[in-house]
Amino acid sequence: MKKVPYRNLISKVLGVSLVVALLLSNSLLAQETAAPSGGGDAAKGKQLFNQNCAACHSLNKKMTGPALAGVTEKYDKEWLYQWIKNSPALIKSGDADALKIYNEYNQAAMTPFPLLSNEDIDNILAYTDAPPVVPKAAPAAADAVAGGGDSSGISNEVILGALALVFALLVVMLILVNKTLRRIAEANGVILEKELAEKRTPIWKAFAQNQFLVLVFAIFLLLGSAYFAYGWMMQVGVDQGYAPIQPIHYSHKIHAGDNGIECKYCHSSARVSKTSGIPSLNVCMNCHKSIYEYKGNPEGPSKEDLANGYTNEFYTNEIKKLYDAVGWDEENQRYTGESSPVEWVRIHNLPDFAYFNHSQHVSVAGVECQTCHGPVEEMEIMYQYSPLTMGWCINCHRETNVKVEGNEYYEKIHAELSQKYGVEKLTAAQMGGLECGKCHY
Repeated sequence: MKKVPYRNLISKVLGVSLVVALLLSNSLLAQETAAPSGGGDAAKGKQLFNQNCAACHSLNKKMTGPALAGVTEKYDKEWLYQWIKNSPALIKSGDADALKIYNEYNQAAMTPFPLLSNEDIDNILAYTDAPPVVPKAAPAAADAVAGGGDSSGISNEVILGALALVFALLVVMLILVNKTLRRIAEANGVILEKELAEKRTPIWKAFAQNQFLVLVFAIFLLLGSAYFAYGWMMQVGVDQGYAPIQPIHYSHKIHAGDNGIECKYCHSSARVSKTSGIPSLNVCMNCHKSIYEYKGNPEGPSKEDLANGYTNEFYTNEIKKLYDAVGWDEENQRYTGESSPVEWVRIHNLPDFAYFNHSQHVSVAGVECQTCHGPVEEMEIMYQYSPLTMGWCINCHRETNVKVEGNEYYEKIHAELSQKYGVEKLTAAQMGGLECGKCHY
């Protein structure tokens, strides 16, 4: 048998290689299993960030507090645990980094979060360190809106041009046929209808000579004119459907619909005053100090929004108009003192001789805003939903029962009038809601 001199050497090399491979695999496995405990879950961190941090912080923009993207590269993690759980204590201890942040942001102490565990904070930090998500492409509907959605290869202009050419050829052919027939008729001595018509009495003259037809026509003309004149005069001062363009686009659909903001949060005077009031821009800034851009729905703008130009960039630009009006320095998070009034265009405007009190309807009667103003939560552009005419108000008074539950003011008079009319519940009309002096004084 032939002797193999390197058999032992080869087996030793293979053995050493196997040991090294096992060691490497164990170290990699240990790193993979240890990563989640130190790295955190970015998905859970996003939820925690939105619940606890988003009111004052953004990832890439300075707000009430600093931008938090890459914050783990600036500060030690143990220091971040202490700062997030009890920032006032860290400031009081004289920590240099804590004092620097405290003084840089107008000595506004961060709210402590002692209930957040280290794992929760790891998840938040994982979210702040995660690379930004690339926004999804706009729906294919945008291309359809821009391009017309025609994929047949033949444009509408070509089809219309061909039809126009065929129509022109038909007109030319009809003219030629007409001339040819006239020549044949003249050659055969045929009298044309035009020559016979010249010998007849014109229709207008025959109509003028018939007194009965003239009388009937005059009556119909007067009645029709009166009907249209009455309809036109009844629309004077009725602005139903009026939807003016405002200097700053405000979407009730987003604020009252998508975000569910209560109407009386902005129109607070409707509870206690005759008018609902125009909200101060400071009310807007309660939210928009932190909400500096519109991110929209996760599924992206709808086809209708794209067709009307309501993109995320459009809404963000309207927020910038608000900042210009109130004089808000977005970079330094402070007011500059250079403000300018917003000239809002009034939509609902009753005549001066008509009295209407919002508080009586909203607070006392409990009437919902949508009863008069329509589905405001669905309106992208606010418009006058109801006619607001006298007849419309009277019908509402005749059909609406008076709300007496918890209202001592109406208890005695309601009991007396209920007995008088023989009913359990009184309408606003039965309570005097049709008296002239209620609305006109």
